[in-house]
Amino acid sequence: MKSIWLKNPLALLGDGAGGGLVVRNGRIVELVRAGEQPAATAEEVFDASRHVILAGLINTHHHFYQTLTRAHPRAINKELFDWLRALYPLWARLTPEAMRLATRLALTELLMSGVTTTSDHHYVFPAGLDDAMDIQVDEALKLGLRMTVTRGAMNLSEKDGGLPPDSVVQDEDVILSDCERVIARYHQRGEGAKIQVALAPCSPFSVTQSLMCACGELAAKHDCRLHTHLAETHDEDEFCRARFGFSPVDYLEGVGWLNERTWLAHGIHFSDKDIGRLVKHGVSVCHCPTSNMVLASGHCRTQELENAGVAVGLGVDGSASNDNSNLMEGVRHALLMNRLKYGQSVTHLDVLRWATQGSAKCLGRSDIGEIAVGKQADLALYTLDELRFSGAGDPIAALVLCGAHQADRVMIAGEWRVIDGVPVGVDVGRLRFEHGEAARRFLDLHE
Repeated sequence: MKSIWLKNPLALLGDGAGGGLVVRNGRIVELVRAGEQPAATAEEVFDASRHVILAGLINTHHHFYQTLTRAHPRAINKELFDWLRALYPLWARLTPEAMRLATRLALTELLMSGVTTTSDHHYVFPAGLDDAMDIQVDEALKLGLRMTVTRGAMNLSEKDGGLPPDSVVQDEDVILSDCERVIARYHQRGEGAKIQVALAPCSPFSVTQSLMCACGELAAKHDCRLHTHLAETHDEDEFCRARFGFSPVDYLEGVGWLNERTWLAHGIHFSDKDIGRLVKHGVSVCHCPTSNMVLASGHCRTQELENAGVAVGLGVDGSASNDNSNLMEGVRHALLMNRLKYGQSVTHLDVLRWATQGSAKCLGRSDIGEIAVGKQADLALYTLDELRFSGAGDPIAALVLCGAHQADRVMIAGEWRVIDGVPVGVDVGRLRFEHGEAARRFLDLHE
């Protein structure tokens, strides 16, 4: 690959790089000081004088399939449990083609917002959707995003005292067999990995303790990560206590998940004692501000978590509870939501750190999430040309405070994946039409 100098950016979130940075063979090889030239002549120069450069954003919690049921009449204005009960029967209609279009749309949205690495928590497996993980890997590789695919699962249905209907759950043996298959086929280890696999039983109210324990053992055996929803609502806390006799964190410890492999979605209702246990065992937390506000679930204790030493990342969460896939918008929401609780002590730099370095820690990665020599060349470049930015004095703060929502350029592993706001190789108009047609199957309220 040619070396490329991203020259003289308007601003760059990194130390000592006023003159830009040099990329070679998919990595950042030099940070250039203001007014200086690279140590070695770059083969290509990109004039970045209109651009604010960030490390590529990292999304650590999502549900791609939910792009098919955004703002659904059955589910709007409901809290989590009622929202789930309204949508589970609709999600049972998910087919491989609908899954592919939902995945492609979500990945494209994320990429256009500046995301270079994402995870997705897929746990709905109606009959005929055995290859959901294969579909997701295929679509991520085509678009060029790095992805942690999480082989989710539910095996505790309504007849067993759980929340989901029988039509979207699987037997434990089927789940574990496919977990082994997906890990063996796709899980890459080490620096620069494009695809990694995590195991992700959905939540305490939709899986058995046996499945949680078995997934924890598989993750240790195959050196992969663990993910689940935890402490999202008071209803969940009450469910755990009624069914298992434990609080959510007690439950997590009981199934062997309190360890450094685990990152949790939401983590809203943690006590001080809970936070102490999380930091002791190296557990990370993904903050999902937009969906937490939409579903009125509560506020993640981000400052207490970080002050204690828990890594905090960001996620857009499901496209039916957000209801979009734009992490740059989520960065702004994180600032505004946390300002309400913590005041000015939470800054634009904090929330950008959550979306990059913090999220990288959630995924167990040290090679992404930062503009520094030796890191992967995953970059998001934004312009300040829109009216919303006119008059902005601090370019980096302006991205958050003025509401940036689309990257002009995105680079992943040293290759441009978005150019002039358009994802490379994607017909956005066609995607919008095809996805919209697939979503119609989920809108029939009379079935």
